[in-house]
Amino acid sequence: MIESTLRFSARPDQPPAKDRRCEVSVFESSVTASAAVAREISELIRERARENRRIVLGLATGSTPQDFYDELVRMHRREGLSFKNVVTFNLDEYWPMNPDALQSYHRFMAESLFDHVDIPRDHVNIPDGRLPQEKIAEYCESYERRIRELGGIDFQILGIGRTGHIGFNEPGSPRNSRTRLITLDRVTRLDAASDFFGERNVPRRAITMGVGTILEARRIVLMAFGEGKAPILRRAVEGEVTPAVAASFLQEHPHVSVVLDRAAASELTPVKTPWLLGPIDRYGRTWDERTTRRAVIWLAHQLNKPILKLVEEDYNENGLQELLSARGAAYDVNIEVFKRIQQTITGWPGGKPEGNGKGPGSEPYPKRVIVFSPHPDDDVISMGGTLIRLCEQGHDVHVAYQTSGNIAVWDDEAMRYADFVSEFCEEFSLGSDGQVAGIREKIARFIGSKKPGDIDNIELQRIKALIRRTEAAAGARFAGVRQDRIHFLNMPFYETGRVRKDRLSDADIRLVIELLEKVRPHQIYAAGDLSDPHGTHRVCLSAINQAIERLAPQDWMASCAVWYYRGAWQEWEPHEIDMAVPLSPEEVDLKRLAIFRHQSQKDKALFPGPSDPREFWQRAEDRNRHTAELYDKLGLPEYQAIEAFVRRG
Repeated sequence: MIESTLRFSARPDQPPAKDRRCEVSVFESSVTASAAVAREISELIRERARENRRIVLGLATGSTPQDFYDELVRMHRREGLSFKNVVTFNLDEYWPMNPDALQSYHRFMAESLFDHVDIPRDHVNIPDGRLPQEKIAEYCESYERRIRELGGIDFQILGIGRTGHIGFNEPGSPRNSRTRLITLDRVTRLDAASDFFGERNVPRRAITMGVGTILEARRIVLMAFGEGKAPILRRAVEGEVTPAVAASFLQEHPHVSVVLDRAAASELTPVKTPWLLGPIDRYGRTWDERTTRRAVIWLAHQLNKPILKLVEEDYNENGLQELLSARGAAYDVNIEVFKRIQQTITGWPGGKPEGNGKGPGSEPYPKRVIVFSPHPDDDVISMGGTLIRLCEQGHDVHVAYQTSGNIAVWDDEAMRYADFVSEFCEEFSLGSDGQVAGIREKIARFIGSKKPGDIDNIELQRIKALIRRTEAAAGARFAGVRQDRIHFLNMPFYETGRVRKDRLSDADIRLVIELLEKVRPHQIYAAGDLSDPHGTHRVCLSAINQAIERLAPQDWMASCAVWYYRGAWQEWEPHEIDMAVPLSPEEVDLKRLAIFRHQSQKDKALFPGPSDPREFWQRAEDRNRHTAELYDKLGLPEYQAIEAFVRRG
């Protein structure tokens, strides 16, 4: 059994049934969750080795199992875990796909696991994406036969896609489906677009194990992390069993566990609204201030009533009798929650001068502030209004761009800049012996022969980095940040030239530490969202948190407040918000103009995120307006927009 911070059975609103016993384990982070799964598998591998027996593992690819594979590699190197008795079958592979291609799952598995452990190469089985179509059916039958000959899969690792697919079993896949060639859903192709540098380059088909093949495994663990997976997980583990969501068939498996971090579990009933299922202590909750706030806001939204108009009948008739028993009369609870939300609103995010206690931590004033931006535009997209406000209110504001963002620029945009520089140098007789023109021609030749997914040559990478760098500086200066307060960290983990990045290293963390030690800020702002589909935000946040932990013994850190903002994909829920900075219509306009400085990301960004045609400035404005509307519906003052922050505990 996997040890976790919270465990419960899926579909807790229904009586236990033999055919529906999906166990859900919720962890504080994806790292601890992945380590727990790796620990269970390592024990099985060792047990089988002692019995001189092999073990058959079904493996998945993508960002979800990366920490899991890292932990297995660590166990091999540090704890002597051997893979000589392990046979593996991967779920799927794109078709057509060369095994050496950047996007190939053969390459992913080699780089993530197989090249780092002692598994015999003839024990590795991954669908072959090179086959001619007329041979695929026969190949798929042989893949199934090989699994059967080895006695079936002992332990199957799964992820889940936004369509609910496991493997590449898209909506409509029947329960008895077997390994086959399948056409990919458009949502799946959109989600994969960043790996292929554009949707048009994503293969339309893939070879995948079938749902029936997966369900024959003796033990199944599905892992999912981040807020982006929360909606589909609710359908998969609490909804009806249906071919429309292939993962829902897992509810019928006798030995399946769903392993999540808190973000991915956020839409499940025992996490989101445990009071609907009975006493909340069954799900690791007490009626503390945050849970009470969440329940009251939920009730107000359910009934479309302001908080101060809720009455005892509202609580009693909607499953919140226990809350009133624990916290007192409805009137008192309403006042308590309303005042707490009201206190989150401040127009002085750095505190107010003269020590009058307005705003978060008014002393000292002015403050030294660092805004960390994972990509070169997250600062103005996610907290541009607050950034402008901090500068206008006299604080010493630094902005640190953690990565170069150099892969997120279109080739023709880079070529346009190369043309400009070449023409500029010729116009003003700059450069020597055609050196600039030579670089321009080298870039042009490379772009002309470049295939989809090819890594840019060094010249193209550098010019794209310069485009993002100058745009970021322009946006920060427009917001009021001094030029000497703009920092470009260029963290090494990002500089691979492709969507998949290196693992976070001590060199990355040291760059953050050095800046923090230099500035000694009173406030830190960091991207705290986990919905970023490319994973860069998660890695950048990990670097910041590890730097903060290393610096914790220093005196200046004791008075440093850390605030998390969210990126372009999702906003904090009202019950989570610790600071709400309201924006006037004029400030919304200023924020938009700061975002417009990022011209290479305008109109159509290279990596816009999954299934959202809006530009980043539109997403930001819609999100900020929606937060303001939620506050208004709760009975709080009406604002044009609100930027929201959560304080690091």
